Amino acid sequence: MRKDREGQTVYTVGVAVRQDGRRASIIEISVSGEPIGIVEGVGVAVTGLTAFSWAMGDRHGLSFRADAITSIPASAPASGSRKGGDA
Repeated sequence: MRKDREGQTVYTVGVAVRQDGRRASIIEISVSGEPIGIVEGVGVAVTGLTAFSWAMGDRHGLSFRADAITSIPASAPASGSRKGGDA
């Protein structure tokens, strides 16, 4: 288990990212402290996101770190929308 400088456990959260008109990509974001309320399919807010480029021999890539990852509450259905038949 990795720890940060303050001794907190570092967690890795997979986040789906979609740009306009492009396929979704999954990025893994490291964050100190357990992210609460993060479950598959929930929207998230990422605070203080930083990207780092790295290289090891002929391998290279990007790593991501955030200050916090929090869940976004699901929005209520738009007013006037109904399920089922007419009332």
